[in-house]
Amino acid sequence: MTAVAGPEVLGLWDRSVREHAAGPALVTPRRVLSYQDADRLTDAWAAALTARGAGPGKLVGLAFGDPARTVLGMLAALKAGAGFTVLDDRLPPAARAALVERTAAAVWLGDGAHAPEGAFVPAAQDPAGGAATAAPRPGRPADGSDVAYVLFTSGSTGRPKGTVVERDALGRFTSAVAERLGLTPRDRWLQVASLGFDVLIEEVFPAFAAGAAVVCRDDTRALDAEELHITLARTRTTVVELSTQYWLEYARWLTASGTTTPPQLRTVVVGGERMDPGPYRAWQARQPAGLAHVYGLTECTVSSTFYTGLLPADAREVPLGTPLRDVLISVRREGRPVPDGETGEIHIGGPLLARGFLDDEAATARRFVPDPYAAEPGARLYVTGDLGRIDADGQLVFLGRADDQVKIRGHRLEPARVERALCELPGVEQAVVFPDPATGTALWAFTVAADPAAAPLPGEAVRLTGLDRDALVTPLEAQLPDWAVPRVLYRVAVLPKNPHGKVDKRLLSAWAASAPAGVQAAGGPGPDRAVDAAREPLEPVLTLFREVLGAPALGPDDNFFDHGGQSLLAMRLLARLRESDPAAAGLRASTLFASPTPRLLTGALAERRAAART
Repeated sequence: MTAVAGPEVLGLWDRSVREHAAGPALVTPRRVLSYQDADRLTDAWAAALTARGAGPGKLVGLAFGDPARTVLGMLAALKAGAGFTVLDDRLPPAARAALVERTAAAVWLGDGAHAPEGAFVPAAQDPAGGAATAAPRPGRPADGSDVAYVLFTSGSTGRPKGTVVERDALGRFTSAVAERLGLTPRDRWLQVASLGFDVLIEEVFPAFAAGAAVVCRDDTRALDAEELHITLARTRTTVVELSTQYWLEYARWLTASGTTTPPQLRTVVVGGERMDPGPYRAWQARQPAGLAHVYGLTECTVSSTFYTGLLPADAREVPLGTPLRDVLISVRREGRPVPDGETGEIHIGGPLLARGFLDDEAATARRFVPDPYAAEPGARLYVTGDLGRIDADGQLVFLGRADDQVKIRGHRLEPARVERALCELPGVEQAVVFPDPATGTALWAFTVAADPAAAPLPGEAVRLTGLDRDALVTPLEAQLPDWAVPRVLYRVAVLPKNPHGKVDKRLLSAWAASAPAGVQAAGGPGPDRAVDAAREPLEPVLTLFREVLGAPALGPDDNFFDHGGQSLLAMRLLARLRESDPAAAGLRASTLFASPTPRLLTGALAERRAAART
């Protein structure tokens, strides 16, 4: 039996244009584009793309520096009959060049600093500059099996996997999410995800299908919790999607500041990692905005399940929820479905599955497998590698990973990819990488030196600092995204094994807890800042650095970012500072980047106090 085609994604857009022509489609800091204006503008863009060779079965690359034009480019590519791929502006140059080569896009659209040579922007490209005149939709219509987009996830071989999603899957997903969240033309969805991340798809297309507005910022800079709150209120956002760790930071800030979510915000979609029941219950008890806990993978067209219920008092896990329309969820052991309540590996089926991986037939065959128990011939399953069960209420519950894959700040990562990169560096014989046990938001790396003379005593871990640390981190930064680079590195004599023959990560963590300080200064303060800091007690700021980073031996001149600090921990540090020091009111992450040591930050706070007195 042939499956009935799902809603066409451009058909959903066209319906919104007809029914809500004057309504807001794209809200930017400078202008609101109506559905009619956005439709005319993207028609003109699509005509320019078609003239340069875009069409069904081909890709359009997008490399804008701002979210609004990226969203317009996605629409224009689909209107040209092509698919799109988005180049993340945070990737290092070598990684960007590799993805540009692999996608073999027919044309690149964009003007960001990361745009490939030859990229162009059509006339009247700026949303603030007025909409273009209407143009007939070019090219032959694409069908449901044509590519809609290609986005990249981490790969264990050192090559990110390019996931190819077809137009039928995108259309079905778009319609199902709009339905599940009850989106209406009155909604406004704030776009906050990285532009190379698949959550971008969920932030954009369901809103357009419902005639709602997508709210875009000027750039892709990460917002701290207070900035996020201000942006949500200022833009009258009704729906936002946050990674689990980002949501936790926002929840902590709301509690610490005695604030509740803005009145217009009705739903916060949260996903990417396991969610602890405690913060979930606390949010439901005091925050007006509801929660939607989601689970999904890029290979299955973003989110597959949603949970929006009131968490029972005895629940030990926040459920992943029930499937979207057109999604089939099963829990299997050795390929066989298990009864509800039993643990097995989560498998996802149905027409929302991706076509497979770009230029990687072996990985496609390994993860997208035939379903021998399906009634329909040719049915496939995606093997997620996640463990779970179906509870008594029919909700999917996550129970961990069946392999070594981890989630870092919402991104999937195969640690083997980073371990291989470390072992390719001079002087490194072995390496193991895993998330820090305390927060799970940053990567730790333990290395064994090729030269035995450089090894510490057995059972001891030495924290790498200064030039030793830079010799490993700098080359990794040139080839890996920021979130995949270990920020805390140790050297050990041997990687200990547990009784099952695997690296004993608990023992390594214990060695790290008693590691010799070995801390080097990461750069001294400037002369003026040093004078200010000398008059200020260092201890309060130094204590906060140590607590947030979990580094009791941290010194006054140690760099926050060299000792495991990253964007989410920076948010936490700044929030703690604002609680304890009036001079930190309004402090932004840019200050921490400019003053990344306790001494420098103490000096910066002294300068703010002095300025406030004058």
